Amino acid sequence: MKWLVLILVALPVQVLAQSKTVLPSEASIEVTIADDAPVPFTREMVLLTIRGVYRRHITREELIQPLFDGFSWAQLGPDSWSEERINGRKYKVLTRRMAIYPVEAGKLSIGPFVHRLTLTDENDDWFEHEIQSDPLTIQVAKAPATQDWWFPVRKLQISDQWSNAPDQLAPGEGVLRVIRLEALGATPEMLPPMPELTSPSALIFAHPEKRLVELTPEGPVTYAFWRWTIRPSNDTSGIVEPLQFSYFDTVARETREVTISPQRIAYGTVTQEEGPDRSEKDVAQAKLLGGPGAAIASVVFLAGLVLGMSGHKVAASRALQRFGIFDPLVRDLQSCAKTGRADGLRQAASAILHRDGPSSRRLKQMQDFDRQYFDPKAAAPDLKEFARSFLKN
Repeated sequence: MKWLVLILVALPVQVLAQSKTVLPSEASIEVTIADDAPVPFTREMVLLTIRGVYRRHITREELIQPLFDGFSWAQLGPDSWSEERINGRKYKVLTRRMAIYPVEAGKLSIGPFVHRLTLTDENDDWFEHEIQSDPLTIQVAKAPATQDWWFPVRKLQISDQWSNAPDQLAPGEGVLRVIRLEALGATPEMLPPMPELTSPSALIFAHPEKRLVELTPEGPVTYAFWRWTIRPSNDTSGIVEPLQFSYFDTVARETREVTISPQRIAYGTVTQEEGPDRSEKDVAQAKLLGGPGAAIASVVFLAGLVLGMSGHKVAASRALQRFGIFDPLVRDLQSCAKTGRADGLRQAASAILHRDGPSSRRLKQMQDFDRQYFDPKAAAPDLKEFARSFLKN
């Protein structure tokens, strides 16, 4: 008897739940902005949360967003569906996160989001039903006047990295500098352009800028990589001048200045072992050996000659490698010059400089070569002439 009463009580509720009559408590959607959000400036990120709550079985659904007149926007990942218990009852919950960026000041309106649902009735037939959110109005302030790039961002992290120690370079060697920007709340086009790195006494070759974006629930995170290859232009050192730019901290609501410090670029000091002082007064007069001394010297000479003939040729072999065809680096240099491989030729020349030590003439040749090789407007260097004069000096 108790089971029959429970079935009779539950039956009207179940029929009502699957009828074509959809109550507001069974399907609703709203769009919200954080309660503590300040009045945004133009091009500043505003986070929207679209949240739908449902107690009906949904066969199909489509969320249609408004046109966003006066805004640019980005959806922060796919829609998420979950189950929540609200007032003791289970609900299906839809969540979408969006970042919108007002492009003009004033009072801007966001139209309703429409959720088009396919539900089932008491006969298990499908029918269409739409719900929509209330429209929103946002007051937007005009961005403050700045001398440079207007760059509003929620969080900015900067790193300055070098491929090797910039003040301990090998002769003819360059160094790669990479400045990495990580900006939360900014899309790639919002970041300032790559600045010009300058130095009165160094050669600087800029690489193409790279920008990447990652979508997170807290907003887009844009990564920018500014890259330069730098070489001293003389035998001593050079200074790379500092970089400066500003951004607007949207959390602290203030403008912040960024200064990336200057850096010294230099070849490392090459020191050679100094032998003992061989002044004339310390050198004893040479005398020819005679008698027993001459005999001992002959034996020592013959023993050394036998050892040399038996394979102890390491020092001699290394010395021979420094002459013409016996030197593998010289062979590489000449081969690259003949085949037109400028990058290989430069690597071989740098290796020779590193091995043999700095030479003012060779360093000057490397600087002239780099100006022609890296400057797209300059004439291509004559590889054969470079190899000939480089080996001659």
